[in-house]
Amino acid sequence: MQNKVELSSALDAKTEQLSIINQFSSSLLQLDKLDELFNYVTTEVVKRLGFVDCVIYIADESATTLHEVASMGVSPTNSNYAIERKTIAFNQGITGYVASTGSAVIIGDVSTDSRYIADVRPAMSELCVPLVYKQQVLGVIDCEHPVRNYFSDAHLEILTTVAHLLSAKINQVNTVENLQQTVSKLNAAQKLEGTLLQIANLTYQANDLDTFLEALHGIMTNLLRADNFLVGLYNKNIDILDIVYIVEEGVRSNAHKKISKEQLKHTASYYLLNSEQPLLLNKKEYQQHINDGHFKMVGRQSESWLGVPFKVSDHISGVIVVQSYDKTHHYNDHDRTLLTYVSRQISMAIDRQLSRQALEHRALHDELTGLANRSLLIDRIKHGILRLTRTPKGRYHALLYLDFDRFKSINDSLGHEVGDHFLIAICKLIKGTIRNTDTFARLGGDEFAIFMENITHKNQVNDALKRIKKVLAEPLNIDGHLLQASTSIGVAFCENENDKAYQLLQHADAAMYEAKSTGRGQVRFFNNTMRKKLKSHADIENDLQHGIEHNEFELYYQPIFAIQQCNVVGFEALVRWHHPRKGFVSPNDFISIAEHTGQIINLDLHLLDLAGKQIAAWQQQGKRFLRVTVNVSSRHFASIDFISQIHAIYNKYELALGSLCLEITESGLIENLELATKIIEGLAPLKVKLCLDDFGTGYSSLGYLHQLPIHVLKIDKSFIDRLKDTATPLVDAILSLASSLKLDVVAEGIETQEQLAILQKTQCDFGQGFLKAKPLPADQAILLIDKPL
Repeated sequence: MQNKVELSSALDAKTEQLSIINQFSSSLLQLDKLDELFNYVTTEVVKRLGFVDCVIYIADESATTLHEVASMGVSPTNSNYAIERKTIAFNQGITGYVASTGSAVIIGDVSTDSRYIADVRPAMSELCVPLVYKQQVLGVIDCEHPVRNYFSDAHLEILTTVAHLLSAKINQVNTVENLQQTVSKLNAAQKLEGTLLQIANLTYQANDLDTFLEALHGIMTNLLRADNFLVGLYNKNIDILDIVYIVEEGVRSNAHKKISKEQLKHTASYYLLNSEQPLLLNKKEYQQHINDGHFKMVGRQSESWLGVPFKVSDHISGVIVVQSYDKTHHYNDHDRTLLTYVSRQISMAIDRQLSRQALEHRALHDELTGLANRSLLIDRIKHGILRLTRTPKGRYHALLYLDFDRFKSINDSLGHEVGDHFLIAICKLIKGTIRNTDTFARLGGDEFAIFMENITHKNQVNDALKRIKKVLAEPLNIDGHLLQASTSIGVAFCENENDKAYQLLQHADAAMYEAKSTGRGQVRFFNNTMRKKLKSHADIENDLQHGIEHNEFELYYQPIFAIQQCNVVGFEALVRWHHPRKGFVSPNDFISIAEHTGQIINLDLHLLDLAGKQIAAWQQQGKRFLRVTVNVSSRHFASIDFISQIHAIYNKYELALGSLCLEITESGLIENLELATKIIEGLAPLKVKLCLDDFGTGYSSLGYLHQLPIHVLKIDKSFIDRLKDTATPLVDAILSLASSLKLDVVAEGIETQEQLAILQKTQCDFGQGFLKAKPLPADQAILLIDKPL
C-alpha cells in the first residue's frame, strides 16, 4: 500500500513537472523580446517552483564575464528584492564555475563549498544551470535558498529543461534581431550608396556652383542633420573667405558674405583651414579651443560642431561646416566621414567650374596678350547692335581696327620673343587709354580692334585716337632694344540695329588698309569710296570660284631668255581673267582678294593644271624642252599636301622632269621654314625649281636664302630701272651673292637696250622684259623659241 502511495505521489510530481515545463515552453514561444523572456522566467521559476529567488546572468561577447539581466525573489522585508552582485567573472563563485564548465550543479550546503560567495541575503543551498546553445555558454540561471538541501533532482530537471528552452529562444531572438539589423544596415547602406551616387552625379552635371550647392544641401539632409550649414571659399592671394552658401536654422541666406583676414583669423573656420584636418567638437571641446586661444566665439555656441577643410587649387581652399544647437543631436565619426566625402565633391565641382571658366576664357581670349579674341569681339559687337534698339537716339558704336606698323620686320630681325614682348607692351599702353566698357581684342598677328559702345559724339573717338597716339609716341625698351611703336587705324561706325557685326569689322578693316597705304601712323574713317571698293571686292570674291569652274582664266607666257644669246629658255606663266561681264580683270584687282579669302589655293592649283596641260601639248608637238614657272601663294608651303598635288599634275600630263616650276614673292615668304623645306625637298625628285621673285625688296632675304633650298633669284624691276651706264652696286652685290650660293639669276623688267647691254657685262644669267617680249597667249609665245629674240 505504501508503494502505491509513493508511486502515486511520484506520478503526481512528474505530472506537475511536465505541466510546469509545458507552460514554460508554451509561454516562451509567444515572447519575442529578451527582457520579457528573462523577466518571465525568473518570475515563473520563483512562482511555480516555490523558490525564494532566481537570477539570470548573460555572458558578454568575450565569454569572460556574466552580467545580471533579470532577477526575482521573495524579500524577507517589504522592500523590493535586489541582488548585490550584478557582474560575475567566469572564474568567480559557483555561478562563474557553471559558466566556465557548462555543467549544472546542486549544492545542499554552500557553507562547505569554498566557491560560494555570499550575496545580500546569504543562502544555505544553491541550484545553478548553464544556458547553452550548440555548445556555447550564453549565461546561467542561478537560484539560492536559505534552507540546506532544499533543491531536488526534480528541480534540477525542470530548471535544466527551462534553460534549454530559454537558450534556444535567446538564439532565435538574437538571430532575428541580427537579421533585422543586417536588413537595416543593408537598407541604410543602399540609401547611403544611392545618396552618394546622387552627389557624384550632381558633381559632374551641375554647371553653376550656386545651383550645385543648393541641390547638394538638399541631398545631404538624407545623410546627416544640416539645419546649420555653410560652405566658404578662401583665396590665399587676397586673404578673403567668401561664404558662398549658408543655411541658418533651415533658412538659406542668398547674400554672399566676404570675411577679410582681420575678421577671419578669429574664427573656427580659419583655424580649420590652417589645421587642414577635419574637426569634430562638442560644446565643451569647442570652449576649450576658445580657452586655448585657437579662435573666438562668433555668434551662438552650438552643441556640436563639425567642419572639414578642402583644397581646390594652389591658391583656393575651402571649408564645409555643419552645426547642431539641439542638445539631443551630436555629430559622430560617421558624420565626419560623410562630410569629408561631400567636401571632396564640392572641391571637384569647384575645380570643374574653374577649369571650365579657364577653358571658356582661353576660347574667348588671346593667349599672348590676354585680350578678347575675334570670336568674343564679334559676340560683343552683336550684343551692342541689339542694344541699339533700347538705347536713346543719337547713340552709336565705333570700331577701331589697328595694325602695328613694321611689326613683321621687328619679328624677323629680332626674333619672335622680342616681337611678342613688343606686342604685350603696346597692348598694355593702349589698354590704359580706353574705357572700362570698351572691348580691346586681338584679331591675329599684329592686328587689333577696339569696340567703343554708346558713343554720343565723334569727338569721343578722336579723343581715344589722340590718347593712343600719345602713349605710343615714346620709344619702348624691349629686351634691351629701343623700338618705336606706331599703328595704322581704320574707324567704322555702327548706327542702327540692322547693321551686321561682320560688316562693321569689314568696314573698319578696309579703312585700316587705306590708312596703311598712305604711310605709318595714319588714321582713316570708312567712307562711300571704300564702300564701293568693298562692293567690288565682294563681287570679285563671289565670281572667283565661278571663273575657275567655267574656265574664265587663261595663262599668258612671257619668255625668259639667256642674257648673252637672247634665246628663249623658258616662260613665266601669268594669269589673265576674262570676266563675262567686266571683261578683262587685272591680276592686281583679284590676286590680293583671292589671297585674303583663301581662294588663292584653288586658283593656283587650277593655273598649275593649265600650265601642265600646255607643257604637255608643246611636248606632243615636238617642241624642245622649255621650263614654265607659275607664281604660287606661300600658303601652299604650309601644307604637306602640296607635294602630292604637284606630283599628281606631273603624272596626269606625263611632264618632263623640271618642266613645271614654282615662283614665290619675297614679301610672301614662308613662316614655317621647316615645313616649307620638307615640301621643297619632296618636290626634288620632279626636279622642280623654286624661284624667288622681287628679291631685295623684303626684310630678310639672306636668312631665307640660307634656310630654304631656293634655286633661282629674280632681281626686282625697281633695281633694273636704275641701271644707267653701269650696273649699280646693289645689282652687283645680288649677282655676287647668287654666284657664291650657286643660284641662277633672272633680271626682270628689262625695257631698254641700254639696260640689256649693262646686264650683258655682268654675271647675270637670264632676263625678262618688254624689250624682248610681252606676255603672250600660248600659240604666239611658242613661235618665239626657234630663233634669238
